[in-house]
Amino acid sequence: MKVIINIAAWAALMSGCSDGGSTVSTRAVVEHYAAIVHANYAEALTNAQALEVAVEAFVAAPRETTLAGARQAWKAAREPYGQSEVYRFYDGPIDDPASGPEGRMNAWPLDEVFIDYVVDDEAAGIINHPELFPTLTLDVIAAQNEAGGEKNISTGYHAIEFLLWGQDLDPQGAGARPPTDYVAGGTHANQARRAQYLTLVTEQLVADLQMLVDAWQPDTANYAAALVAGDPADGLANMLLGMGSLSGAELAGERMTTAIDNRDQEDEHSCFSDNTHRDLALNALAIENVYFGRYGAIDGAGLDDLVKAIDPELDAKLTAQFAATHDAIAAIPVPFDQAIASEAGRTQALAAVQALKAQTTTIVEVATALGIAINIED
Repeated sequence: MKVIINIAAWAALMSGCSDGGSTVSTRAVVEHYAAIVHANYAEALTNAQALEVAVEAFVAAPRETTLAGARQAWKAAREPYGQSEVYRFYDGPIDDPASGPEGRMNAWPLDEVFIDYVVDDEAAGIINHPELFPTLTLDVIAAQNEAGGEKNISTGYHAIEFLLWGQDLDPQGAGARPPTDYVAGGTHANQARRAQYLTLVTEQLVADLQMLVDAWQPDTANYAAALVAGDPADGLANMLLGMGSLSGAELAGERMTTAIDNRDQEDEHSCFSDNTHRDLALNALAIENVYFGRYGAIDGAGLDDLVKAIDPELDAKLTAQFAATHDAIAAIPVPFDQAIASEAGRTQALAAVQALKAQTTTIVEVATALGIAINIED
C-alpha cells in the first residue's frame, strides 16, 4: 500500500479537531477503531461458536428440525462477519500475506464438485474419495483449500453453507439438501464422512475467528497495540483503504457487477442459501460503521468527527451517499439471483452499484481532505 501524507494538513489534524466545542484527536479515532474491530470479531466468534453447537446437534441427530437450526445459526453467524469485511485490504491480521486466514474463511465462488456430490456427479469431491483422502482432519482439509484453482474452496463459511443447503437448483428458492445426506444408509454415499467434514470445517472457522479476536484484544501485545501506538496517519490510512476498497472494487465490482453482467447465480456471494441480499447490506453497513466509529451499540470517535471539523459539507455529502446506498441495496429484489435474471431487478442492482461507486469517490476525497492519499483499485 502506498500512502502519501500531506504534512500541512496532517499537522493540523494531529493537534485535534474542534467541532461545536468538542475535540477529537486522530489517535482517539484510531484507538476507537481498534475497539470496534475487536467487538465485531468477538461477536463473530460468539456466533460461530453457536453455529458449531448447532452443527454438532445436527450431525448427532440429522432431521429437518436440527438442519433448520444449523441453517439459522449459519445465517446468524454471517451477520457480524459481514460487517467485519471492511477490516481487510491493508494486510492486517485478516489478510496478512503470510498468516491471514481470510482465504480460508470466506473465499468464493465455490466449486461444489470439489467438496461433495452434485446433480451430475454423485461421486464428486473430497468427501466421496476416501481412497485419496482416507483420513479427514483439519490439516488435510485446509491443505486442499484453493489447491489447483481459486474456486477449489474446501473451507470457510461457504463450504459450510454448501454442506447445509446443497446446490441451489430451484430458481425460486435456496438449496434443499436433505438431512438424510447425514443419516447412515440414507441419501447419497459417505454420510459419516460428510458429517465429519462439516464438523471439521466449522471447527476451523471458530479457530480462525479466535485468532482474529486475539490479534485485536485490548491491553495485549498484539497487532492492535502496535497500531494504536504507531503513527495515527497509518491507522487512518488503513481505515480509509478498507472502506474504499470494500465499497468499490469488492462490493460494487466483484460482488455485484460480475454477477449482474454474467446473470449467473454462481457469481453471487451466498448462492446456496440465497442470503446474498444480507451480504450486500452488511458490507455496506460495515463501511458506515468505520466512518461513524460505531458497531452495534458501541459509538465513539470516528472519521466523521475529523471531517466535520475541517469540511462539514464533505461530511454531509458522504453521509447522504451512505443513506442513498443503503436505500438502493434495500430496493434490490430478493433473492439476488432472481433479481439479476430480470431487467427490472438488474436495473435496481445497477443503481446500487452506481451509488457505491459514488461513495467510493467521496471516500477518496475524504482521505485527501485528511491529508492522506490512498490508491483504490477500480
